[in-house]
Amino acid sequence: MSASQVKAGDDHDKNVEIFKVKKLIKTLEAARGNGTSMISLIMPPKDQISRVNTMLTQEYGTASNIKSRVNRLSVLAAITSAQQRLKLWPKVPTNGLVLYTGTVITEDGKEKKITIDFEPFKPIHTSLYLCDNRFHTEDLSELLQSDDKFGFIVMDGNGALFGTVAGNHREVLHKFTVDLPKKHGRGGQSAMRFARLRLEKRHNYVRKVAEMTTQFFISQDKPNVAGLVLAGSADFKHELNSSDLFDQRLMPIIIKIVDVSYGGENGFNQAIELSADALGSVKFVQEKKLIQAYFDEIAQDTGKYVFGVNETMKALEMGAVETLILWENLEVQRITLANKQTQEEKVLVLRPGEEKKASLFQDPETGVELEVIEKEPLVDWLAEHYKDFGASLEFITDKSHEGSQFCKGFGGIGGFLRYKLDFMPDEDEIEDDGEDWI
Repeated sequence: MSASQVKAGDDHDKNVEIFKVKKLIKTLEAARGNGTSMISLIMPPKDQISRVNTMLTQEYGTASNIKSRVNRLSVLAAITSAQQRLKLWPKVPTNGLVLYTGTVITEDGKEKKITIDFEPFKPIHTSLYLCDNRFHTEDLSELLQSDDKFGFIVMDGNGALFGTVAGNHREVLHKFTVDLPKKHGRGGQSAMRFARLRLEKRHNYVRKVAEMTTQFFISQDKPNVAGLVLAGSADFKHELNSSDLFDQRLMPIIIKIVDVSYGGENGFNQAIELSADALGSVKFVQEKKLIQAYFDEIAQDTGKYVFGVNETMKALEMGAVETLILWENLEVQRITLANKQTQEEKVLVLRPGEEKKASLFQDPETGVELEVIEKEPLVDWLAEHYKDFGASLEFITDKSHEGSQFCKGFGGIGGFLRYKLDFMPDEDEIEDDGEDWI
């Protein structure tokens, strides 16, 4: 397996983890409890389980003095639950540990105890312990902020700077100064010779910047940044961009060329501000490219594509799906039914409104009513099981034009196939919104 395939797999896994955290945050934010019986506990990497256990023991003693009996019992139960769950972790994992536990009020007014503990998909550098009537997810939300790294080249007549930006962190990789001749000499040599020497020095300057760009932003024969910004106060940035000396592997990731009033670190700061919109839209652009590639498969009628809930699930079960494309807000339920008499089970994948059809929940031969064993959103189920089918998973939104077309016109689920399949999609799965999707 190549390094690029490994990295692509890691990216897919990371996107799935981000989706899971988003769903978890949504669930936790909606939960409410009585009194202060809901515990939010976050342990950063290298923290000690023993320290937290000692702290919880002290909290247990303090909570014993709560006057309200109901609230006291709920808090004590939550602390005990947290202590019991921590026993399952011999040490704090590499990325830290997040634990939520407490008694929540369900939609029908009943009390329900929940405990959720997991290692986040990237390091969480926050230490938190709170007892409240809600779960605190602010630090989890910060994990969702993009940590893509972007490269910056700031060059003018006085020198060049190479830097990177990742999230809120910026780093200067290297900078150097240059002494280029002005347009006019002081005499003593011909105008032609002076102009030639001036152009030669400019060319050498651009060559040096191009070579150092490759040195800093290419690793293992591919770019090591998500995007590249060229900045400067003169024409040097355009010369670099159009030069044959500039590494062609970096051309596709140039996301913006900006004019700045300064060179050096002041120019670096200004370039970051001027390119903020472009940096934020990189994932947006990646989504557009993915959907456009999908539409191109359809336009070329290769047959190596699938869309619609039923056909996509069939293709998955056949192991034919290479990349599964899924709208993160897809409103489709996966329901497992069982016949009490025969003990047979069957799985239904139902769109909104179909759950009201009583005939779907009856045995077609005997008319026996089938029992619902399990019910969960199809998106959640696929996020957990997509690897079982040998597929990679890409989540999309409906915020781009292409994404909106995919969600409305193709049911919000589809994918690229490894080989051509002969089945035709169900007509009722395609909602015609009156737009051309090719």
